[in-house]
Amino acid sequence: MAYKDLLVHLNDSKHRARRLDLAARLAEQFDAHLIGLYTVPDLYVPGYLMAQMPADLMAVQQGAIDRARDAARAEFETRVRGGGIEAEWRALTGEPSSVAAMHARYADLAVVGQGDPDEHLMAGEDEVPERVVLESGRPTLVIPYAGKFPKLGERVLVAWNASAPATRAVNDALPLMSNAKKVTILAINPEGGDSGHGEVPGADIALHLARHGIKAEASHVFADDIDVGDMILSRASDEGVDLIVMGAYGHARMRELVLGGATRDIFQHMTVPVLMSH
Repeated sequence: MAYKDLLVHLNDSKHRARRLDLAARLAEQFDAHLIGLYTVPDLYVPGYLMAQMPADLMAVQQGAIDRARDAARAEFETRVRGGGIEAEWRALTGEPSSVAAMHARYADLAVVGQGDPDEHLMAGEDEVPERVVLESGRPTLVIPYAGKFPKLGERVLVAWNASAPATRAVNDALPLMSNAKKVTILAINPEGGDSGHGEVPGADIALHLARHGIKAEASHVFADDIDVGDMILSRASDEGVDLIVMGAYGHARMRELVLGGATRDIFQHMTVPVLMSH
């Protein structure tokens, strides 16, 4: 199993180059087709306001949008040309999170960037990562806005709770874990019984990974006094992890985005790339 087509969402974030570089490295690793998706919101201006806006102001605004798009395209094309990557550029107008989620459905993996609270991007950009995770039906690799990530998939932490989303995430991450030096299965506050984690939490999924040639160590911890998201990030730091794999919880509807507690915490405070499946 390998990723054959990847999609990277690009915008005007100052962190865009880091996200693009990681996506390009994955495309090189898997000999995959890379799609660069640039989204511009469709800004609706009522007719009565349009009549009051000078034509030259509208032209200046459109010119700024065009220059930003062209700069993103030039950066994308320079990076893929340097790596000899089969690539495709798409620049589309519409609600950014909806456009990104729809196009991600036709790729094996989507690469998006964690939102930076100190940046002020165009309308709708702030919900792209969450909605791609929750609405695309595809695994999504979320890249933190802070930090550098020269390696990905050498030391992996699987946040395991024996749920369907976690199971999908493990399966979706198999290509990234195939050459891992260490994979740690972490079950937090595991429940016993056949419908829970089994006799030894994490042992069954570790055995499944072993059959794929991936050596994984099962571990568990009981921590009622700390949030699950904080525990995941703490263990990732202790283990020197470069990738977290986990299921995502929540739902996304028009004008409403509701995330589960651990999913929300990871989105807000991630320190390494996180592969999420919903």
